[in-house]
Amino acid sequence: MEYSASSGSEPESDGSDESSEEEEEQAQPVSKAYQSLLQTFASRNKSTLSNGEPRSKRRKLHHEAPTVDEDTIELEDNTGSDSAEEDEDVPGTIDGEGEPDSEAEDVGGEVVGAFTTHFENPDETQVTTHLAAIGKNQWTSKKLDVGKGGRCLLQIPGERDPGLQRKKVKGISSVQLKPKLVENAQRILGDFDTVEQAIAPSLFDYQDIMFGARTVKNAERMRHLVCLHALNHIIRTRDRVLKNNAKLAAASDDDDAEYRDQGFTRPKILFLLETKQACVRAIDSITQLYDFEQQENKKRFLDSFSLPEDKFSEDKPEDFRELFEGNDENEFRIGVKLTRKTLKFYSTFYNSDIIFASPLGLRRAIESGDKKKMDSDFLSSIEMVIMEQADATLMQNWEHAEFVYEHLNLQPKDAHGCDFSRVRSWYLDGHAPYFRQTIVLSAYLTPKINTLYNKHMRNVSGRLKYTPDYTSGLIENLSHGIKQTFTRFDSPSHLTDPDSRFKFFNSTVLPWITRIPKPPEGGVGVLVFIPSYLDFVRVRNSLVDSDLSYASISEYTDATDVRKARSHFMSGRHSLLLYTGRAHHFHRYHIRGVKRVVFYAVPENPVFYEEVVGFAARSVERGEVARAEAAVRVCFSKWEGMELERVVGGKRVGKMISERGDVFDFV
Repeated sequence: MEYSASSGSEPESDGSDESSEEEEEQAQPVSKAYQSLLQTFASRNKSTLSNGEPRSKRRKLHHEAPTVDEDTIELEDNTGSDSAEEDEDVPGTIDGEGEPDSEAEDVGGEVVGAFTTHFENPDETQVTTHLAAIGKNQWTSKKLDVGKGGRCLLQIPGERDPGLQRKKVKGISSVQLKPKLVENAQRILGDFDTVEQAIAPSLFDYQDIMFGARTVKNAERMRHLVCLHALNHIIRTRDRVLKNNAKLAAASDDDDAEYRDQGFTRPKILFLLETKQACVRAIDSITQLYDFEQQENKKRFLDSFSLPEDKFSEDKPEDFRELFEGNDENEFRIGVKLTRKTLKFYSTFYNSDIIFASPLGLRRAIESGDKKKMDSDFLSSIEMVIMEQADATLMQNWEHAEFVYEHLNLQPKDAHGCDFSRVRSWYLDGHAPYFRQTIVLSAYLTPKINTLYNKHMRNVSGRLKYTPDYTSGLIENLSHGIKQTFTRFDSPSHLTDPDSRFKFFNSTVLPWITRIPKPPEGGVGVLVFIPSYLDFVRVRNSLVDSDLSYASISEYTDATDVRKARSHFMSGRHSLLLYTGRAHHFHRYHIRGVKRVVFYAVPENPVFYEEVVGFAARSVERGEVARAEAAVRVCFSKWEGMELERVVGGKRVGKMISERGDVFDFV
């Protein structure tokens, strides 16, 4: 298991496989999107006509509907758009004749649903109003009653929008699904629990969702829920294209009807996942929800992506085992193509319906080759992003995630066979980011994740944020009987917070450590938990010339040095052990010899607080230190309200951040 990425040997589908023209033009500002796109591709159209090829009639595509072999289609570069001429290559068709199932057959009996009002035929006046409100960052907010255990905030752009009134979705029977999905969805999901009922209306109404309460227990059902929604969206999109293709084939030459039902390129769903095993689980969910007659390249996929989930013992925490069991490689990307009967793995990005990737893997695909010719056009028409474990992404490199979001829904640099007469108007206007649905699942929220919410989750239909109820905090569930002292230091600005923290540590905490009397046997056993690696380096360097004997364990420490550091700390040879948050995330070491704990900062993951305090508690249980001598000290500033709330509880955090006193004791 590695905390950093390693390149996989298996050749996976890559957006760079679809090479663009030698001379690519830069994407133009959205204000001139349609005109610039037409100018960009005009030269190519002229060159085609100059070669003597006749101009095709407008929107009169394949009137004779010839039978096309699927293997031939797979090699064509013009399948980037959704206009799938191959009827049998579209999921959701009912019979062998390739006719799409009608929208009237949807569960619930509604012909006009969220798909129509959000994507196909949005109210232009309302969209204009909402876009203006989003530009001014004006949102009407409403706290929803979701029962005990959670807090839910719904936001709609603009003022006093009637969209704040939501319908209740108590189970699959309340969801408008394509017929082929209903039976499996009912069997797998059935009725929704309280949390699922809170987010389901927003999910199926194409609102953005920030879900900050993902746990090991609810992870599987959440995965099924978002995969069901993604499948339903793909099937509905492709069926609409087929239906309109049939209308165009039957239309007369002078029929000027327009059918705008597509984006610039084919991929519609993007899953951002942290490990290859997480990708396997997501695809397993899709195959459970939709009955494919065959799965092409399935063995190759499993050989490259899946490993037995039995490498960790039960003493490792369940959230650790869920994340790192199986294949924990975190650089990958793969395209998947859905047809009426077949799931095709390793389709090229421009021929894929769904792209599964880690943020790092997708960034490598975009940046491969000449940086001046980076290709992210395959992300231009993404209509749904599902980020399953944002908290795990934070422990890798959040910049990769930011890079991916910055490259979503940009105007394409090449046509990729797109029929622009079929492209939806809001794509041409550069408004796709505001119609894209973004779904983020995380165990907890942080300032960086909230920045993602504010910057990239700006949906015209609204957005929902769900967080657990932290009124009590986990500290009330700790029964170790060890004194825990929280000390607030003065920090005028979050920009200078690292400097203020370092100064406080050197002036207050280190003197306290040096005054601890050394026992006759063993050492003083002080573990300093440092969430940030940059802070860790700073503290470690400052101790080089000190009289303290110390060891250190970071995410970059090799296994031999880790064993040595743990052994010397347990024996008392080293009085101090510096331990980083990412080292704990990737390894979950059980460190012995801990008699006192210093938290250099409050951990973002509250589970880490409980586990590290548990090191000292086990030392008390083994009789290595008296309960009265064991101690926990936590350094915090007013900028750590979110982290502090999860530990001490919302009912206390306000006083601890704003009151005159700066020392708060818990037992």
